[in-house]
Amino acid sequence: MKESSAIAALAGLLYDFLPGSGNNATAFPLAAQKVGVAQYWQSGSKLPSLTQLLTLTLEHRRSSFCPLILEIVRQSMTWRGKRDPLTRAEIDQLNKLLPGVGFKIPDLLEPEFLDTFPGAPAAAQAPAAPTTQLQAADPAKLAELSVRIRDLASLAPQERGFAFERFLHDLFDVYGLSPRASFRPRSGEQIDGSFELDGDTYLLEAKWHSALTPAADLHVLNGKLNSRPTWSRALFISYGGFSPDGLVAFNQGKSSLICMDGYDLYETLSRGLPLDRVIAKKARRAVETGLCHVSVRDLF
Repeated sequence: MKESSAIAALAGLLYDFLPGSGNNATAFPLAAQKVGVAQYWQSGSKLPSLTQLLTLTLEHRRSSFCPLILEIVRQSMTWRGKRDPLTRAEIDQLNKLLPGVGFKIPDLLEPEFLDTFPGAPAAAQAPAAPTTQLQAADPAKLAELSVRIRDLASLAPQERGFAFERFLHDLFDVYGLSPRASFRPRSGEQIDGSFELDGDTYLLEAKWHSALTPAADLHVLNGKLNSRPTWSRALFISYGGFSPDGLVAFNQGKSSLICMDGYDLYETLSRGLPLDRVIAKKARRAVETGLCHVSVRDLF
C-alpha cells in the first residue's frame, strides 16, 4: 500500500468515526482548527474533503499530522457518545493503518487508553497464563523497559539509535536470551547484535527511523545471512515499520529472516507476552507461510 492509498484508507476509517453524515460539515474543521491546520480544510461534508485535509497536512505540516489524528479521535469519542461509542476494533484498525503513512502514535497504543473502549480483545482483557520463561522475567525490569521505550521518542535521532540498541539488549537479557552487543566480525561488516533462542543463534538488526524500512535494507541483512552457515537466522526490528511493497518484494525470495516493528514491541510488553515465544511464533509462521513479517496481533 502506497502512502496515498494509506491516506485514503485512514480518511475512510476516520469518516466512520462520526455518528452521522450531518456532523461532517463541522466536526473535522473543528479538529483541524484546534491543532492549527484549519487552512488545509476545504469546505464541504464529503469524504474527499477529509482525504484532502489529511493529504495536505501530511505534505505541508507533517509535525501536525499526529496531533490532528489524536484530536479527531478525542472529539469522535464525544461526538459518538454513549449510544454509539468508538470501539477497540476501530482504534486497532487506525493503529494498523498509521504505519502506512510513516507514523505510530504512542498515545493510541497505551493499554490504559485502549481498555477504555468496548469490545477489547479477550487477550487484552485477560492475558493468557504466562509460561515458565515469562515467570522468570523480573516484573520490575519489564515495567522499566515499558517506560524506556516510550521515552526513546524524545531523544535526538543519533542518540535514539544507540539507546534503542541498549533497550533491545536489556529486553533480550530479561528473557535469558544471552544477547550480545553490536560487533564487527573479521569481514568488517557491522552487526547490531545477536541472541540465542531454542538452540538457534540469531543476528540482530535494529533501526529506529520515522520512515518505513524498504526492501533494500532487508536484502542487506539477508546478504549477511547468506555468508554464514545455512542454519543461521536473523531478526530485523524496525520501530517505524516496514514498507508493505518492500515486504511483498522481499517475501518472493528464500530467507531465514523475520521482522518485528514498534507495534509488535508495544503489544508484547503491554499484553505481558513472553518475548521468546513471540519470536518463536514469528519464526514458525515464516516457515509455514513464507512471510517474514506477521504482526503479534495476528499471532496471539
